Amino acid sequence: MLLAFTISGKSIGAEEDLSFSDIKAPEHGYWDRPLNDPFTRFKEQLEQGSIKLDYSSEKRFLTSLLKALNISESTQMLVYSTTSLQLSLISPKTPRAVYFNEDIYLGYVQGGRIEIVSIDPELGGIFYIFDIPRGGAKPVVDRSRRCMNCHSGEDTHEVPGVVIKSVIPGPKGGSLDSYRRGQSGHGIPFSERFGGWHVTGADNLQPHWGNLTGNFTPDGIVTTPLPPGEAFDWSVFPVATSDILAHLLHEHQAGFVNRVIQAHYRIRTALHNGRGKLPGNDRAIMAEQADMIARYLLFADEAELPEGGIAGDSQLKEDFLAVRKSNSEGDSLRDFDLEKGVFRNRCSYMIYTPVFQNLPEGFKKLIYNRLAKALAPGNGDPEFAYLLEDEKVRIRAILAETLSDLPKGWQ
Repeated sequence: MLLAFTISGKSIGAEEDLSFSDIKAPEHGYWDRPLNDPFTRFKEQLEQGSIKLDYSSEKRFLTSLLKALNISESTQMLVYSTTSLQLSLISPKTPRAVYFNEDIYLGYVQGGRIEIVSIDPELGGIFYIFDIPRGGAKPVVDRSRRCMNCHSGEDTHEVPGVVIKSVIPGPKGGSLDSYRRGQSGHGIPFSERFGGWHVTGADNLQPHWGNLTGNFTPDGIVTTPLPPGEAFDWSVFPVATSDILAHLLHEHQAGFVNRVIQAHYRIRTALHNGRGKLPGNDRAIMAEQADMIARYLLFADEAELPEGGIAGDSQLKEDFLAVRKSNSEGDSLRDFDLEKGVFRNRCSYMIYTPVFQNLPEGFKKLIYNRLAKALAPGNGDPEFAYLLEDEKVRIRAILAETLSDLPKGWQ
């Protein structure tokens, strides 16, 4: 669903081209504000010497860093397209590894540098890059401006967000064609995903663009299978997976983070232009934005899994469920389904994250009220007809017991 609105006299669609004041504008202060993202806090401790990491090898440093950041090794995804600042070091023989939790996304390139996207609850992605220490030297961490070329451009609608590329890579990893430009989230068809990425545990998930390379021919691009582990040694990495479930969680989170960050920037821009107040037109726009985020929270338009579903890596499932928040009935937003969709209770666990919880109270109340309407017993709203009645009851009960800021009378 496209949400039409007007900024500076130009009519656009909320899912197509969001326009904001420049992120350097005083109301945003992207480069000037004190930062409140988890990696910035971690960096300070690291530089003070209060965090101990293993510097004895590249792999051991990576695993100790992931552990210190509370990022599970099982979230590992391998990407062999050259869609990174470190493109000269990435190829099908030396894929880049990506790991994540709800607030930090980490990239690792063999013989190269560590890349970080850390989510500030109001500013969005804060980008860092640093050499993998050698010879016992401590990391020297730099805030990256070059990352902004991709992570605050067309792909994220001009705000600092999370980018997932899907391309047909050539034999050396360079892009021949690309898909799903400027889009992120669980609604993207599988037929447009995973290009340039290895995907394991997804033999019945077809068609998609993972696990292959391409070549230009007189008849167009011809693709060649590239099975995971054929061109590289799994032992280089902490685990021998690039599991489909990790890809699905990563995609969902990226779509959520990008949408909520856009809302933060749009609200600040509107308040700045209205000198602290929202004119009627902007209030209507914010209501539409709240509706869009509520729909995303409730997995509207989620791509359906193939017949038979997916298994999901057992260690990833265990690690993911280890931090579940449950209600008195034992139900949680992290409980898996994995048959038709990823989750049994289709309301996103990302509702607990700082980037959502730090939305302005009035705007967050709009989202909560939209959720209440969608989850009301016997609600005939066709937008949410896919939610089962018992599922709606469970979701309402989970939210009522695990969120402390729901509007009075929400349930």
